[in-house]
Amino acid sequence: MIRLGVNIDHVATVRQARRASEPDPVAAAVLAMLGGADSITVHLREDRRHIQDRDVRLLRPIVPRLNLEMAAVAEIIGIACEVKPDEATLVPEKRQELTTEGGLDVVGQRAAVADAVKRLADAGIIVSLFIDPDALQVETSKNLGAHAVEFCTARYSDVHTPAQYDAELDKLRRASARANELGLHVHMGHGLNYVNVKPIVRMPGVVELNIGHSIISRAVLVGIERAVREMKQVITEHFPIPKTL
Repeated sequence: MIRLGVNIDHVATVRQARRASEPDPVAAAVLAMLGGADSITVHLREDRRHIQDRDVRLLRPIVPRLNLEMAAVAEIIGIACEVKPDEATLVPEKRQELTTEGGLDVVGQRAAVADAVKRLADAGIIVSLFIDPDALQVETSKNLGAHAVEFCTARYSDVHTPAQYDAELDKLRRASARANELGLHVHMGHGLNYVNVKPIVRMPGVVELNIGHSIISRAVLVGIERAVREMKQVITEHFPIPKTL
């Protein structure tokens, strides 16, 4: 079965809008796990626009699997090596962006990514690289020592025509197949929701999905525990059951 990682950044976004103490993303993480989340994902940005250092440190002892999204910068790498999340996902980061806009260019930033991967791996942390579904990016990720790749599904999630839909799904399938060939674990995330996640779940070789905005948006109406449970149900219903002899 595919793991569901629930990104709780936007719970912190609401809190930081008032610089208040609530809603607490740590409490949200507990509710998400009660709803069936297999892991919790948070992005500790350099500008601390939502998740704070305090959140990461409090989450570590209570979350069975913590995935820390982060830029390949010394300050955040140092925090990760101290806190030791189960997994660190290196992502691109720009101060002016509303959300992550695309995959990390590991080919163009080879030296910085290689150093970050080594430091994190030496600390015993599983390292995933958030990349676009491109064969060269996949192969470079493997060469740099990553354990996993997370394919950015933003373009897939933003398609408007059947032709675009088929093309983006094909890119994800081919990139996933190449990653599997190289022994990399395949994760996917960004813009996935209760509807467009279904073809992704049916794709061979995918072991983890990281979903935040759609679940938190649903949680505003029905609560976090139920919103996570509903996403888990969609994943379970569409996960292909292997045929037995």
